[in-house]
Amino acid sequence: MTSTVQTGGRSQWIDLDGPVRYLDFGGPADGPLIVCVHGLGGSAVNWAAVAPLLTDRYRVLAPDLAGHGLTRSARRRTDVAANRVLLHRFIESVSAGPVILMGNSMGGMISLLEASAAPGGVAGLILVDPALPAVPARPDPLVIAMFALFSTPVLGRMMRDRRRRLSPEALVASTLSLCCVDSSRVPADVIAQHVDVTRQRAAFTSADEDFAAATRSVIATAGYARGGAYRRGIRSVTCPVLLLHGDRDRLVPVGVARAAARANPSWSLVVLPGVGHVPQLEAPQESAQVISDWLGSAGRRAAEAAAPGPAPGVG
Repeated sequence: MTSTVQTGGRSQWIDLDGPVRYLDFGGPADGPLIVCVHGLGGSAVNWAAVAPLLTDRYRVLAPDLAGHGLTRSARRRTDVAANRVLLHRFIESVSAGPVILMGNSMGGMISLLEASAAPGGVAGLILVDPALPAVPARPDPLVIAMFALFSTPVLGRMMRDRRRRLSPEALVASTLSLCCVDSSRVPADVIAQHVDVTRQRAAFTSADEDFAAATRSVIATAGYARGGAYRRGIRSVTCPVLLLHGDRDRLVPVGVARAAARANPSWSLVVLPGVGHVPQLEAPQESAQVISDWLGSAGRRAAEAAAPGPAPGVG
């Protein structure tokens, strides 16, 4: 394992059938451990705005999933199921006990699946605008068109070619404009970290194929036709759950989150007004306050269970 220090966290590497990069944001060694799971096309730096606001009480780690961030696929699959297994192995490598999973978008989906598959290792879930099973809702036309294009081999390749011609700065700006109501709220140093990761990923020859495979997998997992296993998995989750959602999310409409909360009355739902798909970037102070309040109240059981014993493999 190697590590380097960068603004917003210590960049470290661990071998899980190939190198996996993760950020260690610090926190008390005896504090409850939160493992942050980014979304589709994202990376560990998606947590760089909110993580430092939690490390007074909590230890916070964030891996780059396979085919995302600086973790190359390296012959590993990049679909939801494969990255769920990778997350499971990461948890086992960094903690001797259960952890709190905090997942955004696809990361929320993977976190829910992990809590269903390995309930003993997940003390609680913080789901930030998670990719949930599809329900009747009014979709954003641009988002529907974008996913349709990326799911079509020829048109998807044309879209990826077009994106590849954008500068790292332009690509990050384009992504944030889709995910945020007001991307100017994202701290400038955090944007710079995203640009740096995007610049490094430009040299990864399999990046487009990795993203396409992950996209198809997310759509299939959440969809009506093939989403039955995901729905059953969600129903089996028994740990405390916080569902934090922006009310102006264009990718996962807030109605989807409200439907999930109605179907799971033990979950705590908090809706942030005027916020999009990535509250942890667009409204980090508000998000951190909601998370801290929940971990001190309805999520207290999760916080207590995630307070670690000796943790293997983490410096």
